[in-house]
Amino acid sequence: MPRSFESLGLIEPLLHAINDLGYEEPTPIQDQTISLLLDGQDVIAQARTGTGKTAAFALPMLQTLDLGSRRTQALILAPTRELAIQVAEMTHALGRHLHASILAVYGGQPIDRQLRALRQGVQIVVGTPGRIMDHIRRETLDLSGVDLCVLDEADQMLDMGFLEDVEFILSHLPAERQTCLFSATFPKPILELARSTMRDPKQITIAREKLAVPKTVQMAYEVAQRTKLGALTRILDAERPEATIVFTRTRQDSQELGEELAVLGYQAESLHGDLNQTQRDRVMRRFREGQVEVLVATDVAARGLDITGVSHVVHYDVPGDVDSYIHRTGRTGRAGKEGCAITLVTPRERRNFLTIERLLGKKIPFKPLPTLADVAERRLGALRERVLATLTEGDLDHYVSLVEDLGEDYDTVEVAAAALKTLADSERPRTEERPQIEDDGVTAEAGMTRLFITVGREAGLRPQDVVGAIANEAGVPGRNIGSIEIYPSCSFVDVPEDSAQAVLAALNKTTLKGRKVHADIAWPKGKTGPRGGAKPRSPRKKYPE
Repeated sequence: MPRSFESLGLIEPLLHAINDLGYEEPTPIQDQTISLLLDGQDVIAQARTGTGKTAAFALPMLQTLDLGSRRTQALILAPTRELAIQVAEMTHALGRHLHASILAVYGGQPIDRQLRALRQGVQIVVGTPGRIMDHIRRETLDLSGVDLCVLDEADQMLDMGFLEDVEFILSHLPAERQTCLFSATFPKPILELARSTMRDPKQITIAREKLAVPKTVQMAYEVAQRTKLGALTRILDAERPEATIVFTRTRQDSQELGEELAVLGYQAESLHGDLNQTQRDRVMRRFREGQVEVLVATDVAARGLDITGVSHVVHYDVPGDVDSYIHRTGRTGRAGKEGCAITLVTPRERRNFLTIERLLGKKIPFKPLPTLADVAERRLGALRERVLATLTEGDLDHYVSLVEDLGEDYDTVEVAAAALKTLADSERPRTEERPQIEDDGVTAEAGMTRLFITVGREAGLRPQDVVGAIANEAGVPGRNIGSIEIYPSCSFVDVPEDSAQAVLAALNKTTLKGRKVHADIAWPKGKTGPRGGAKPRSPRKKYPE
């Protein structure tokens, strides 16, 4: 059983930061590593991504800094710039109350910015081998005062051909230093590097995590790539989760999906590496307080977060490995509550999903997507529960008099039914029908008309651009706009039938993203418009993702 962070001997500013980030107790790698590093030991640890290894070395690194000195006291080497950025961000978050100076240096970033920061003095440098070597040769990075060096994901660095670069960098460090090496595997070159550069290292091995979430129901849905958004909204409407984390593969996917869900009326926000700490704190505060119901996050952004009350986790993209699946799924089913983990699997991802199943030793059942009837039934069930709760609370005198007044002209049962319908309609999801889930035809839900627009993602078009144009030019409220599907060179949008002609007229007189718009009614595959001309076919055929 892991100890508490307090028992590991960490100072108050670090404990404060740990609390801010939502950690409750150390992970096994943190529990075993932090005390050794605080005692000055060299450490070689076998731990995979997602085990909390960044905090395992960052916390003791921060605690042993001489905050009164601006010299570079610690160096962290990472194989890729993405990992370097992620490690620097996490280290900064952990050291925020110490006001430690941390800099990420990597290729692809203007070197002038790095040079200015290094001239001012940086206490912790996180970087890729190539850019660190560049600064050493320029004599813009002085490593003579480094007390602790960390090699993160050392096996990946060696696989990428960085062995000589790492040896060059280590040769410029003081002989009397502390070294920490993290690797998912221990191939022979890693062990030889450890023997030649480390002093009597303590070896730690963290076994692969088990999926210890017995209260988590796991299921999967097979969907086409272009139907993912529709499948997700259908699932959210049917499940009606209290709080959901949707995991995406990239930062761009996280941002775009969060925006699309917000346009469709969901209380959704994104959490990814492009957000600064203030923005992250705001998003997490709103999620914890229930102001955000869907958090769309990348793996790295959500790593280390310990949030209670998450009822559902959705793997919008199948994770790249079983450890990521375990890490993501572990965000739900906590504090004795039952959770639900849902994976959306495209045909291209099926092989990877089967690999995850095999490594888990568990079969994850595939379910049919909820139908519109399922969504309607569950919405009515939820509405019934709300009405019963209101009846129990009482304090209905004002409304009773209103019903009695209306009852003079109408049957009171019909009055009650009309009130429930009004309430249900006010809370109706912007789109209950995702036609691309059902077939190849381009259709719209009942009462809506689907329009085709000749501007798409290649022009930088976003769902909110479409909503803004229709609301501003045609006077149609954003809440009345239905499904929006944006493809590389075109888009589709559902609008109320009685407003379709007005919207067409308005769009054909305006521009989107600086481009002249041609809008028309989209017709199902194989059909023609009223003027006999063939209309755009299903985007599955003509506009592949």
